[in-house]
Amino acid sequence: MPLEAYIQPREGAATNARRSQDMMCASVYMEASMRPASDMRERSPLAARPSPTVTYSDLPAGGLPPGTLAAFGFGAQATAPGDDPRWLRVALEPLAEARPELWTIEGEVTYGREGDLSWSRGGGWLYAAVECDEADHGGPEGAAKHAYELLSAFVAQAPEHHVQRIWNYLGEINAGAGDDERYKQFCTGRIAGMGEVFAQGFPAASAIGHHADQGLLQVYLLATDREGTRVENPRQVSAWQYPRQYGRTPPSFARATLLPADDVLAISGTAAVVGHASAHTGDLSAQLAETRRNLDALLANGGLPEGFDARAPLKAYVRHPDDAAVVQAFAQAHWPQAPLVLLHGDICREELLVEIDGWRYR
Repeated sequence: MPLEAYIQPREGAATNARRSQDMMCASVYMEASMRPASDMRERSPLAARPSPTVTYSDLPAGGLPPGTLAAFGFGAQATAPGDDPRWLRVALEPLAEARPELWTIEGEVTYGREGDLSWSRGGGWLYAAVECDEADHGGPEGAAKHAYELLSAFVAQAPEHHVQRIWNYLGEINAGAGDDERYKQFCTGRIAGMGEVFAQGFPAASAIGHHADQGLLQVYLLATDREGTRVENPRQVSAWQYPRQYGRTPPSFARATLLPADDVLAISGTAAVVGHASAHTGDLSAQLAETRRNLDALLANGGLPEGFDARAPLKAYVRHPDDAAVVQAFAQAHWPQAPLVLLHGDICREELLVEIDGWRYR
């Protein structure tokens, strides 16, 4: 089934009869794509390459360190290490001290730019990013379609064509009513731009609203030369099976991806969602506790150890800056060793106050 089949018509009497059939087709398609880990790995006779190491680290003087696949600064004050395609200034302001995020691999890294797309590769891994202005593409739907078309075409011709993880940052994510909400428009553009590289199944992902220039869309991904294993949360409905109330197009992501070497779980943005419904509206402490339960369920379902240790960098996206201290205290109480970056970001549902993503190494 083509990915465009996920896009449903706008609400109207004539659409109701098609809705359950469309969603059933989507479910069958994605369930067939999500093969067990043993089936996925038996296809590759060679051992998978070790995953990139993700850390929060100060940058040395003179540029990025050897083996850097990608580096990210946070907010307007982040200082770029020269004109390097591997560097991205993420349009989310830090709510506490935030060192740059580094992805490093063993081996040589090559990199370049092609229009709106920046890329780097090395050791069997690929980083690719698109930054674009919505005004050039007719709004959030057109910009998302443009970004995903560029990324899909680039990844499709690369040896590292198995996408493991994606991040999406857009302005005013909750603005608009009903199907006109900007996040819902983004979701429709995203699925329209996805190519055959996503037909094997959706990767882990985050989608967060920034408070910089509303028209700025940032999308970046991590891909490799072997398939990973998509991991779902038994406490939640899979995002691509959400009912019509969440928009014409269900969100296109897995809850996590176990990378091919079985050495790290890449965790999608995780919030207080149970089944498909948001929980604990207006109660930050209860949302944090529910988010923790969801993270615990993901770790268990992915076969990872409990909790987050010093090698498990996390990001917490906080809707209201005044809540940052509460979020930081919660993380310190439950994951005292885990490196944490606190960022001012809006979650894709207006009632959700916090979202957490990250990496869990074995």
